[in-house]
Amino acid sequence: MNGHTHAPAASSSAGSQRTRLVVVLALTSTVMVVEVIGALISGSLALAADAGHMLTDVAGLAIALVAATLALRPATAQRTWGYRRAEVLGASVQASVLLAVGILVLVEGVRRLLDPPPVQATAVVVFGAVGLAVNVVGLLVLVRGRGSSINTRAAFLEVLNDALGSVAVLASAVVIATTGFQRADALASILIAVLIIPRTLSILREATRVLLESTPRGLDLDSVRAHLLDLEHVHAVHDLHASEIVTGLPVLSAHVVVDDSCFHDGHAPRMLDALQACVAEHFTVSIEHSTFQLEPRTHHRHEAPSHA
Repeated sequence: MNGHTHAPAASSSAGSQRTRLVVVLALTSTVMVVEVIGALISGSLALAADAGHMLTDVAGLAIALVAATLALRPATAQRTWGYRRAEVLGASVQASVLLAVGILVLVEGVRRLLDPPPVQATAVVVFGAVGLAVNVVGLLVLVRGRGSSINTRAAFLEVLNDALGSVAVLASAVVIATTGFQRADALASILIAVLIIPRTLSILREATRVLLESTPRGLDLDSVRAHLLDLEHVHAVHDLHASEIVTGLPVLSAHVVVDDSCFHDGHAPRMLDALQACVAEHFTVSIEHSTFQLEPRTHHRHEAPSHA
């Protein structure tokens, strides 16, 4: 028996994410064009690195927008969860592309650190300031929805990295303008790469956990099993599985062995209610989508050897 569904709420959340992504995509595209022009005028690698970061963000945000749009499509007989997992796939692609850019910027930054070209600091300050201002607006748009899905969180982290990159660009320009230390530009680009790589690895790890159907973070299946066994009439729990369709949508299933009498005295429906309430209310990770198969104690003779 399944728990209650919440399709309208999920649809509303996905629609809100989509609106935020449209706004931020427009803002990020604008900043990218501005910083490309600024990099050409100033010769700054840091500004070019930030523009390259923006380019991947534009692609990543476009992927996120497509994923959020797909998430609004209803479930079908062939795709019983609809396209909800498209959000995780979108986040994986975003993070993979961003990781590649981070590595390229790091390599180029080291090369320029050894042989620094001249940089026009004034132009870098102007274009870097414009980029930072627009990034801050983008962060304000995404901040409220970043916890609702891994897709939106990946987009938020990309814009946050952009903002930090813009700060690094501005700092390098100030150093060059005041001291003439040209290697500051290469150091800033390396810093941008260092900011990019760990966050992308974090997103990739989380996306991989979902795609591999790992147990949701914060959920201890041994504790779940113990709580279920504490319920009256429950004798054993096996085939206990928990995973996430997308971030924030955990599901759980289990075979529960109960007294044979539950199938004769009408107690089975109350057992299902108790089991579903247990996993929905007693744990940090609330599981509202749960499926339990009730079995009499004599049923174990019919179970496949692989069930545990």
